Amino acid sequence: MTEAEVIKLLKDTGAFLEGHFILRSGLHSRHYIQCALAFQHTDVLEKLGGALAGLVKHLQVQTVVSPALGALAIGQEVARQLRARFIFVEKEDGKLALRRGFTIAPGERLLVVEDVVTRGGRVNETIEIVRNAGGVVIGVAAVVDRSDGAAQFDVPFFKLLTIHLETFEPHKLPPDLAALPALKLGSK
Repeated sequence: MTEAEVIKLLKDTGAFLEGHFILRSGLHSRHYIQCALAFQHTDVLEKLGGALAGLVKHLQVQTVVSPALGALAIGQEVARQLRARFIFVEKEDGKLALRRGFTIAPGERLLVVEDVVTRGGRVNETIEIVRNAGGVVIGVAAVVDRSDGAAQFDVPFFKLLTIHLETFEPHKLPPDLAALPALKLGSK
């Protein structure tokens, strides 16, 4: 799947939004990619999941792990296509944690799957959880890397779309953006 095809799918499903948005990272942007709007269409989810699975099939993934909530659908779809187990981490007392009885065996090979990476904070939290549980993170996969390649991990990073979408610190907003009401979408 080409980057142009990914962008077309996101735009066709209304997942590529324009306006004034506050990202989970606290940064502000004129663009927001709400993958849930794309993932609600199971045929689109299957295409995106298949494309990601194709990029990582050589890794011999045993388990896919995703941070809740936004990456659950794509994580499970990638796991389904790889015929791997799927687990997720979720918020507990303001931090991500492995819950619901999920366990990771020592040496288990895990792939972290995220929908959109801006700075990589939730991915890094997930990597730390996996390693603290004795698992081995063999890669990270995302539908969109909106850091334009700036987000770095100490494992291979596979993505369907790398894009530069300008972001701003809250105290450094350009006048046109500051004039618009800010929306905070997605999971918190």
